[in-house]
Amino acid sequence: MSEEQAHRALREELGVYALGAGTPEERAAVRAHLDGCAACRAELAELAPVAARLADADPDRLDEDPAPPPGLGDAVLARIAAESGRPQRDRVAHRRRTRLGAGALVLATAAAAFVAGWLVRPVPPPPPLESVAVQVTEPGITATADVVPHTWGVEVKLSGAGFTAGEVYRVAVLEEGGDAAPAGAFLGTGPVELDCNLNSAVLRPDAEGFVVVDAGGEVVVRSVF
Repeated sequence: MSEEQAHRALREELGVYALGAGTPEERAAVRAHLDGCAACRAELAELAPVAARLADADPDRLDEDPAPPPGLGDAVLARIAAESGRPQRDRVAHRRRTRLGAGALVLATAAAAFVAGWLVRPVPPPPPLESVAVQVTEPGITATADVVPHTWGVEVKLSGAGFTAGEVYRVAVLEEGGDAAPAGAFLGTGPVELDCNLNSAVLRPDAEGFVVVDAGGEVVVRSVF
């Protein structure tokens, strides 16, 4: 037998040797070969872990089909679902973030447009105020007044204090000829300053003044235009 043939024969015995099998003579021959053959020592090192696992095998059950571990199928399906669902969730989250970003941009644009529109909105001119003289006939009352000529009548803007708290005061606009047109009423607030807007159906050219009458019918404030 040539050296090469002897090497091949001993190499084929490595598996049996790794399993601890073989006759003492066969094992001694393999050990002697291993001392001088680095290639066979390396191959034996690779076979050793496999041989250790084979030692746990039950020879009586080698013909049986191995059963998968419990829950393996569910675990595989769950993993597949997770892997297939992750990109979808990412896309959904991306779309949600995109929608939120777009919504924020729309709101910001609308807010900017609203502010810009509010700044350039047409502002009607303030109503023309006509300051009128006021005569107070009741001690303790102070009052000032302006009138605003509207197309629907005269508005009296009355400010004052000292009107008896809780008492009803009525206002009338005086027309040419002495007629009095009701212009509204207000409650006195005592020393607290009050501001009232009192409207009448008398046009400014026909209005000659106004009066404020207390609950007893006495004129406490008078104005002549």
